[in-house]
Amino acid sequence: MVRSSFRGEVSPGLWRREAGTVVRRAGALPERAPDSGAVVADFRIVPAPTEWAQHAHRLHELVWVRGGTLTSRVGDRVFTVFEGHGLWMPAGVVHAGRATEGARFHSAFFAPDRTPFAFGEPKAIAMPPLLVSLLTHLSRTDLAEDARLRAEAVVFDVIEPSEHELALRLPGDPRIDAIAEALLDDPADSRSLEEWARELGTSDRTITRAFRQSTGLSFAQWRQMLRVHRAMMLLSDGFDVMSVSEHLGYAQPSSFIAAFRRVMGTTPGAFSGAVTASGDVRNPVSGGENAGLSA
Repeated sequence: MVRSSFRGEVSPGLWRREAGTVVRRAGALPERAPDSGAVVADFRIVPAPTEWAQHAHRLHELVWVRGGTLTSRVGDRVFTVFEGHGLWMPAGVVHAGRATEGARFHSAFFAPDRTPFAFGEPKAIAMPPLLVSLLTHLSRTDLAEDARLRAEAVVFDVIEPSEHELALRLPGDPRIDAIAEALLDDPADSRSLEEWARELGTSDRTITRAFRQSTGLSFAQWRQMLRVHRAMMLLSDGFDVMSVSEHLGYAQPSSFIAAFRRVMGTTPGAFSGAVTASGDVRNPVSGGENAGLSA
């Protein structure tokens, strides 16, 4: 399905909220792991674009999606999770999230005292088929204790950080926060460095220095990265490449395709096709929807 409407209201700290978005508070979350083992795994299908308010978990959480994307805001960073990658959220870290319509949303919770490794901050995790299969296996409720412990031991062995950068760092600098918020609200905002400097009553050198110091990127690089994060969500929501290109302020689709390829290593069309194909994969273990767990 190709969509063509971008109308919506502002969703503070993330992106403009599309019409029809469901806004949820954190649902019923596991307070502890099962009596045997360390991992509680489950999944659900997100029937509409869904946002979760800020919340935290007592357990570590690993989330990943099939057939869509997940965006999570953690402090001054926005993470975008897509096919082949997951996001590790340490216990106690406050975060908010958004999943695109139709995404198969998977989550696994890890008991901190039974998990033989620790990531002290949110971390992109590689999700190879073996890890996905193991966590799908652990979502079963009829596993014997020895089978569960064997599967968990392999999970602990194969979990490792992804080499792909999934995070967009927000400046958190009063000199340029207005620029960041304007672009989050409207990524097509094409005001130049000089125009922003005049509007904010500062110099383009000050803006350039502030972006470098707070994000590690130039203004142009940061805006390009933001647009690519937004593009992943829109492509997963079913928008075609030309519509996304126009929405993000590119004069020509070819410019958008080149920018997307520079960041992602693939074209937006190929990315969209991979998301669509992954959404057709059925979970061989659990066939129902679980709306209780939270992002």
